[in-house]
Amino acid sequence: MKNDLVAKGAHSRNVHKLPLPIPPIAGGPGFYRTIRSRVDSLVKSVIRNRHLYAVDLGLSALALVLAIWLRLGSQALLADTAILGAVSSITVLFVAVCAIAFPVAGLYKRKWEFASILDYIVLVLAVLFASAILTVFLLFDAESDLVPGSVIAIEVVTLVPLLAAVRLSFRQEDLKFRIPAVRTTADHSGAMLPVLLVGAGHEADLYLRALQRDRNCTYWPVGFLGNLSAEIGTMLRGVPVLGTTGDFEAVMEELEARGQRPRHLIFTAPPSSFAGQAAEQLIEKADRMGMAISRLNPVTELRNTRVMKEFELRPIELTDLLERPQAALDVAALQRFICGRRVLVTGAGGSIGSELTKQVAALGPAHLAVVDNCEFNLYSIDLELSEQFAGVPRSAHLCDVRDQHRINEVFLRHRPELVFHAAALKHVPMVELNPCEGVLTNVCGTRNVADAVRRCGALGMVQISTDKVVNSTSVMGATKRLAELYCQALDLEGLNLPGAPRFMTVRFGNVLGSSGSLVPLFKRQLAHGGPLTVTHPEMKRFFMTIREAVELTLQASAYGLEKELGQGEIFVLDMGEPIRIVDIARRMIRLAGFTPDKDIHIQIIGCRPGEKLFEELFDANEKRVSPPVPRVLGAVPTPVPVPVLKEVFIRLQACAMEGDTDGLFAAMRTVLPGFRAIQCEEPAVGPLTKMADAPYRHAANM
Repeated sequence: MKNDLVAKGAHSRNVHKLPLPIPPIAGGPGFYRTIRSRVDSLVKSVIRNRHLYAVDLGLSALALVLAIWLRLGSQALLADTAILGAVSSITVLFVAVCAIAFPVAGLYKRKWEFASILDYIVLVLAVLFASAILTVFLLFDAESDLVPGSVIAIEVVTLVPLLAAVRLSFRQEDLKFRIPAVRTTADHSGAMLPVLLVGAGHEADLYLRALQRDRNCTYWPVGFLGNLSAEIGTMLRGVPVLGTTGDFEAVMEELEARGQRPRHLIFTAPPSSFAGQAAEQLIEKADRMGMAISRLNPVTELRNTRVMKEFELRPIELTDLLERPQAALDVAALQRFICGRRVLVTGAGGSIGSELTKQVAALGPAHLAVVDNCEFNLYSIDLELSEQFAGVPRSAHLCDVRDQHRINEVFLRHRPELVFHAAALKHVPMVELNPCEGVLTNVCGTRNVADAVRRCGALGMVQISTDKVVNSTSVMGATKRLAELYCQALDLEGLNLPGAPRFMTVRFGNVLGSSGSLVPLFKRQLAHGGPLTVTHPEMKRFFMTIREAVELTLQASAYGLEKELGQGEIFVLDMGEPIRIVDIARRMIRLAGFTPDKDIHIQIIGCRPGEKLFEELFDANEKRVSPPVPRVLGAVPTPVPVPVLKEVFIRLQACAMEGDTDGLFAAMRTVLPGFRAIQCEEPAVGPLTKMADAPYRHAANM
């Protein structure tokens, strides 16, 4: 029964479907209104483009006469008045056919200055359609015997280029683009700013089109740096590919010799798409030459495209260097997963929760309930939703997941079909200092949410977990591990219960730019002139952008629910290779325009309580599986029965309420016997001595 419900996309009682439009009955009032509306639309399009319409009809007559002249010759035409009469009547007939066929084909509803190949295909089909009608008329016309049938084919071959040429003239910017080789230095020394573009792909083509159409444009593209040596010498919209990223110095010398030295470097392709450290090295060289460095805003993200500024430039940031190419998302599966369903997100105002909330809103839920314990975070995400997704029904609830009564009240009010549980205390040092609070939020709060999911009959719950649960040395990691085990136990228990909800857990490492993470910390330290503080010179972590983590979380959850994958498993996101924190610090110093260990120093401050030198994605006791989800792995922990976990959770809650940390840790070890088995070795504290950057294996090259 559950399979049928999932396959249909939702419980029938919970889906809010729009009524399908009923087609008007032929001959009825609605039918005539529809026909009249379409005719009015065609007439208005012709009036709006009346000059183009007149030119098209004139070219149609010209093409037919030219075709007959090419086929019969001028002597045959002038020698026989009957042929001339036939040509005149056929030409008038063809123009009349085109006068109706071209508007019906929609040739005057298109913006030809932005035409694509599809538009020109429609143009060809319109000519073929008109020619076919003319052929049918000629079959019943006695005078048609005087005109050979091959004339129609010649007319098509003649008319299509003529109509296309007229429309190409609308795109004069393609012909008059500022080609550097044609202009002199004096033409650009004042108003125009020479720029060097990096990446000669699809994004570059779109960007050049935008520059061409902007009459107030002040950028003058003098060349490209491409990805491949085979691209050198080619041109994109009149702008030459001068070399690869490794040829930067030679290209700059060549441009300076021409008097076209660029003052701005613009990445039109994502920096992460370049091999190895090519993008970072290019940025460092350009910075030494005093060039401004920017990149285009990405034009393909899983969010509301109406609010995107596609060609706005922004500074290069660390996320641009570490971000991997976007995963191939199954958008149809995501739509089936979210669209038309009631969704609730806990921790919706946090870093991960807010991105999750916005991506869910972009997929068209029937209702979106956002829950957070911080009033300001809740206000902020609700304001963003009102600005970007005003059409999505929503409600905001100030609620602590620890409060079981309040959680039940919110769930009973909205009866969500999908629940995303992102609420947690996640900062290792803070939870280490406040272990009782960590247990109450991460363990008891997760239990409250999961129990409410079962009580309200939802389809499923998705819990956001962390790599710190593996071989836990911190209280935060141990509490999240217990939450993982509880959801796993409920998921396995549901195998024997018809209609039971799915409980899915997604585990991943650090996300760049989240509140309280190292990137905002380093930015704040850079603003104060340093030093940048690192706990250990060999400290390594997995990193992923928030956007990618949320996209993969949604895709794994969609597959898990629809295809019943990963029951009793943990979805583990493929994080790539771990990166040293010291290397992150050095990259951020360079991106800020400083030299590491000279302008800005790095200071080692020692490991914090509960920290490990490196994190892991899998426990040694977990069985690894490979679910059919791109960039998602699977882990199968040894399950713990629900009654055992509930008994431990009761003990944990009692100890936490009483502030009994010894009893708290003892209760944890009954389920997690290896808790605190590994400790971080203490480094020498002080300034970091200058050291060569370790080889960095970029995630895009794995």
